[in-house]
Amino acid sequence: MKKRSITVIVIIILLLSLIVYFFMPDKKKAEAVLTTVAFGDFTTSITTTGELEAQKSEKIHGPNGLNRFRIWQVKINNMVPDGTIVDSGDWVADLDRTELINKKNDLETELDKLTNQYAKTRLDTSMTLRQAREDIINIRYAKEEAKIKYDQSQYEPPATIRQIKIDMEKTERKLKQTEKNYQLKLKRAQADVNEVLASLNQKKRKYENLQKILAEFSVKAPKSGMLIYRRDWDGQKQGIGSQVNVGWNNVVAELPDLSKMRTRTYVNEVDVSKVKVGQEVNIGIDAFPNRIYQGKVESVANIGQQMRSSNAKVFEVIINLIKIDSILRPAMTTKNEIITGTFSDVLYVPLDAIQNTDSLTYVITANNKRKEVLLGHSNDNHIIVKKGLEKDEEIYLLPPEGYEDFTLINLEK
Repeated sequence: MKKRSITVIVIIILLLSLIVYFFMPDKKKAEAVLTTVAFGDFTTSITTTGELEAQKSEKIHGPNGLNRFRIWQVKINNMVPDGTIVDSGDWVADLDRTELINKKNDLETELDKLTNQYAKTRLDTSMTLRQAREDIINIRYAKEEAKIKYDQSQYEPPATIRQIKIDMEKTERKLKQTEKNYQLKLKRAQADVNEVLASLNQKKRKYENLQKILAEFSVKAPKSGMLIYRRDWDGQKQGIGSQVNVGWNNVVAELPDLSKMRTRTYVNEVDVSKVKVGQEVNIGIDAFPNRIYQGKVESVANIGQQMRSSNAKVFEVIINLIKIDSILRPAMTTKNEIITGTFSDVLYVPLDAIQNTDSLTYVITANNKRKEVLLGHSNDNHIIVKKGLEKDEEIYLLPPEGYEDFTLINLEK
């Protein structure tokens, strides 16, 4: 019984000790939430995420001239993996030939028809001209006969001679008219043949051009380098199964110039007014967390866009890296700290130390005062204090118990 009482007493003492430790404030705990007002240089920044890409790249194009066959898009049937190192002339991709093959078959049918039409036209004109030449020969004979008859009619009555002469003159006029008609028929025949021949030659050239384009459906690398897939308007990689817009940019893939890199990022509409061309940027690479690269803002978009997974408007910002090394690759994720402002010899405190009411902004000092403050620019963690505090003054990070009753010291007007 005595041992049980002692055990109960020990348990009660332990519980009381725990309560005192966790719930009773002591000096050490109070000191743990105090900080001092800092003085020195202060920078404001905007932090964004982005993606590395080459500043310049060699475009690998698909077949040229498909628009002449009314083909505007071609599917990628097969392609080397993204990031493959290729040499000049290496196979890169195969494009779907189905639509062009159908055009080829139709064109072959048209060529057969025109070839037959050309042969028929030549045959018809040949027969027509042959008949016309025979008519001329017959009329020439008739003319000669009429002349002989006229020459032999000198002893005939004048009326008979006159009639024979008229018949001879008719034959001469008929010969001239027939010869003239023959020349017209000859020109018309030549025109008909040339018209069909021109159409035939045009189709032949189109067919030869189609054959050359078909050979380009097996896409080759124009030079050595690392191949990367092209991106569409919303940043999605376009690999096997994607469509190549041959009627627009006709790009199948790219060979980036890895000697000059940049990161493409997006800034929300609230902060974009703070970003200016030429601002310095600290760039971190997720794949290499211990490395920081320096960059500068190259351009800021004038028109916002809506990201696919968000309703907020964002503005595209391009940041050029000043120096790079060989480990950087396109599509690596970047963390970009854009330096939007630098201030010298200013007071600043942690953001957590700032307290707000409807009409008052203040901090709580270590001597249990509430001091009204005038604030300036801020960054992710700190904010400038323009008025109301002194250098090295101690303030609370978190409000202590009963701070509402502390004396309020307003700013001097």
